Amino acid sequence: MQSQSTQVVIVGGGPSGLLLSQLLHRAGIDNVVLERQTRDYVLGRIRAGVLENGFVDLMRRAGVGERMDRDGHEHHGFHIAYQGRLDRIDLAGSADGQTVMVYGQTEVTRDLYAARDAMGGKIVHEVADVALHDLKTDRPYVTYDLHGDTHRIDSTFIVGADGFHGVSRKSIPADVLREYEKVYPFGWLGVLSETPPAAAELIYAQHDRGFALCSMRNAKLSRYYIQVPLTDRAEDWSDEAFWEELKRRLPVDVAEGMQTGPSIEKTIAPLRSFVAEPMRYGALFLAGDAAHIVPPTGAKGLNLAASDIHYLFEGLSDHFLRGDDEALEGYSEKALARVWKAERFSWWMTSLLHQFPDASPADLRLQQADLEYLFSSDAAQASLAENYVGLPY
Repeated sequence: MQSQSTQVVIVGGGPSGLLLSQLLHRAGIDNVVLERQTRDYVLGRIRAGVLENGFVDLMRRAGVGERMDRDGHEHHGFHIAYQGRLDRIDLAGSADGQTVMVYGQTEVTRDLYAARDAMGGKIVHEVADVALHDLKTDRPYVTYDLHGDTHRIDSTFIVGADGFHGVSRKSIPADVLREYEKVYPFGWLGVLSETPPAAAELIYAQHDRGFALCSMRNAKLSRYYIQVPLTDRAEDWSDEAFWEELKRRLPVDVAEGMQTGPSIEKTIAPLRSFVAEPMRYGALFLAGDAAHIVPPTGAKGLNLAASDIHYLFEGLSDHFLRGDDEALEGYSEKALARVWKAERFSWWMTSLLHQFPDASPADLRLQQADLEYLFSSDAAQASLAENYVGLPY
């Protein structure tokens, strides 16, 4: 068995794991990232692209914000379409000038990889059989296999940023871990196309045929979604059928002005809310999808991972650089307080904009009243804007 030691082992080489690695390295804290997939696979994931203020600031703090600031698109608002109307939420005007940045997760990850390479960061890809050991002691360690050889890394702390299906959360005993889940009775069919966006800002559409979203990655790359039953498969939908259905759910002027084209990616994602408590077990700290999942309505998944990383970086820095463990001791409680607020917001946005198969006529009228109230109340719009741009860390 080959052995080494470090201060922090980060299990999971997605954007949250890479961001924490970059921040720690810049602070002089040694760390190693373990990733099950290849780098090309990680970079091939096409996910959310709406970044909260806090995430944007964290990228700059990590020294990886230059390309984001140059190529990203700052959005001051977004639209909600319903009953043939198109109303705008003025984020900047309702949330004290705060905005969001549209910049794809793939680009975030690419920037982080470039920064890790430039600093000689330690990232091990294609690891298998990762196992976490002695988590309740002051000498935890991680073992993994790489190309047939077994390796061991001794560390002070382990961060589990390895997603919902990773080993980290599963390493917490069942009598300690509490899990909360809400599964929604529909999914999102998403299409990526090399076409100009339908509008300069995102459009969320509530329609009696189901939810729709017009999003973007850049001026020539668009991302569109429609609500579909969980029984549907992506291959059931031709490009022509997708575009026709999307246009039905949008205001006429938006639909008529939309440019369509061949899809370069087409997937269906189920929607669910999930939270695991606690987010710390001994020397192990959970972050991102390993601890929580939100429905994509409201764009909180990647942003919640970023707030976890903020709290973790502050705590680990205090421990290693100042000998202060107060922030680490409070990590789980502080992170979960923000997680549950984001879960509430994502649930509310999902409930507001989607068609539920078991909805009664009263449910539909209440949903309509909720939308009408939203656009009749400055306070309601301010609440939405405050949550959308991101609650403070």
